[in-house]
Amino acid sequence: MNRRSLMLTGVAAIFAGSARAETFEYTLTDAEWRKKLTKQQYAVLRQEDTERAGSSPLDQEKRAGIFHCAGCDLAAFSSEHKYDSGTGWPSFWQPLTNAVETKPDRGLFGTRTEVHCRRCGGHFGHVFNDGPKPTGKRYCMNGAALVFKAA
Repeated sequence: MNRRSLMLTGVAAIFAGSARAETFEYTLTDAEWRKKLTKQQYAVLRQEDTERAGSSPLDQEKRAGIFHCAGCDLAAFSSEHKYDSGTGWPSFWQPLTNAVETKPDRGLFGTRTEVHCRRCGGHFGHVFNDGPKPTGKRYCMNGAALVFKAA
């Protein structure tokens, strides 16, 4: 193996550390996920990718309603908890009860807190401690991971 291949293998190992070992109530095979989701949804939900800032129409969504997991349709966030963080991603100051789980996300940018659907394990985004009151949290979510259903 040449030096470049070794380096790329090392980088891949860093990202492989985020692979899920846990099991979830809603599961599909990889082929079934690929058939169910768009390419972008698959990349975000199943491969923990991040959509480009400002690319999701859900960032500008202002209607009353609920944001559901695009993978398994679990209700995850309420429009009542959404706010404009100015980041280019849909942001919320709290999720719905029993909708998400978190885990450490160790990568090239240090350790962050990853947020995923508690039912299917789909990657939503990350939570940060720079949000508004009352929680002080910013759930910075990928719009591709969510589907909005108006009230």
